[in-house]
Amino acid sequence: MTAATTDVIAIGNAIVDVMAPAEDADIARLGLAKGGMTLVDTARAQELYDAMGPAREISGGSAANTLAGLAALGASCAFIGQVADDQLGEVFAHDIRAGGIAFATPSRADEPPTARCLIFVTPDGQRTMNTFLGASQFLPATALDETAIAAASVLYLEGYLWDPEEPRKAMRRAIAAARNAGRKVAFTLSDAFVIARHGDDFRALIAAGEIDILFANEHELAALTGEDDFDAGIAALAPKVSVLVVTRSENGAVAVTGGERTQVPAEPVAKVVDTTGAGDLFAAGFLFGHVRGRPVADCLRMGAICAAEIISHYGARPEADLAELIGAI
Repeated sequence: MTAATTDVIAIGNAIVDVMAPAEDADIARLGLAKGGMTLVDTARAQELYDAMGPAREISGGSAANTLAGLAALGASCAFIGQVADDQLGEVFAHDIRAGGIAFATPSRADEPPTARCLIFVTPDGQRTMNTFLGASQFLPATALDETAIAAASVLYLEGYLWDPEEPRKAMRRAIAAARNAGRKVAFTLSDAFVIARHGDDFRALIAAGEIDILFANEHELAALTGEDDFDAGIAALAPKVSVLVVTRSENGAVAVTGGERTQVPAEPVAKVVDTTGAGDLFAAGFLFGHVRGRPVADCLRMGAICAAEIISHYGARPEADLAELIGAI
């Protein structure tokens, strides 16, 4: 196997986040599921946008957020995702390249427009996400750079993008390319609603040994395993993957590898401002430690530090110097 030239290549939704503060009453009035993520169509996206107060536009997307964190830590990264040939597509492409991440997927000339996620942030820091997938759900397998996938130490896949058929086929092809090259495949389950729709697919991938590193939160763990008890869920899933990482919000995180369980507490935060991207940045910190060959405990600690930084401000892209924050580890 040849040496990797890229640390992590990711496939995910190419989304621009539109974020605005909101009250709990607004969430109820608009019929939103507080703290969750709901897919919306064009009409609903426009309705919610019209109902928003003053908003900020920040490039997002789960896997892209993880790469932004990884690049800030000093990792070499590349992204595969579909934008449209429109203003938000240009914003996304500029932002990800400005972060030092290679991005060469051609823009889509036809409708629909570039994806956007309308995020309502309540005073307790909870984010309620409403995602219009737009162009991102039309990522074709022909857009994959299999040479770039084979040259990356880790292929990182976003569960959210498993929902549309076309990118699902692309990700299956990417998994095959990575495994044929002897590379590792990391997968984030993303949300319980994704598991409700595609849990059988995920369980089949895991059973077939296609996933090396699996990221989940405790709710996703329960949804995937059918075990409401946390320890029972860990026991059911951990033997099936090389590395299982499960986050537990304020209760820290757990990793199991080679039958050995390691856990760390959550990093203290003066004030939780916005939980958008907490899991994404946890994955960034963990994967950075992993590709640098660090012990699992260090990887978990790096993830916790990155997650703490991201929830201390609006937006899912880091504002502080992450490399400096983890420097003491």
